[in-house]
Amino acid sequence: MERCAWVGDDPLYRAYHDTEWGVPEYESRALWEKLVLDGFQAGLSWLTILKKRDAFREAFYGFDPEKVAAMGEEDVLRLLNNPGIVRHRGKIEGAIKGARAFLELDDFSALMWGYVDNAPLQGGYLTQADVPTQNSLSQQVSKDLKKLGFTFCGPTIVYAWMEACGLFNNHTVGCHRQKQIEAMAKV
Repeated sequence: MERCAWVGDDPLYRAYHDTEWGVPEYESRALWEKLVLDGFQAGLSWLTILKKRDAFREAFYGFDPEKVAAMGEEDVLRLLNNPGIVRHRGKIEGAIKGARAFLELDDFSALMWGYVDNAPLQGGYLTQADVPTQNSLSQQVSKDLKKLGFTFCGPTIVYAWMEACGLFNNHTVGCHRQKQIEAMAKV
């Protein structure tokens, strides 16, 4: 069975690729959770975040935006001492700030899917080397998210997030998931 070249042999990575990566996500809270996790991934491997994802979910109250938005300095200090997550003050504070920004929006999902006219963009890339790390759309989304108060959402992070959430179907041609994900698109 052919997979995207980035997957490698790690069973957790394979499971993530085969069941989650690129599946169109339309639920606002889940989109926000993935954006936060992609922000924590900056400078690290995605596999590191996958291995810590359950600890992140516990530490951030299941990514309940109201609970995260209410977090304060005591919570930040608690999280900085939590070995189960990435302990980076800026990223922790960014998650809290992002929760507050998220709560100011009417519909995060509608806003994000509006950038792609509510239909995943189909990459059709032949090899992993052909897939960009950012593009003009991820640059615009990044800029707009920052204006709204989100942090750790640069164009490369946003591009990876848009791939993970299915706004871009960047499973390479030949990957067994490429056509499956294409068929999942809402129309």
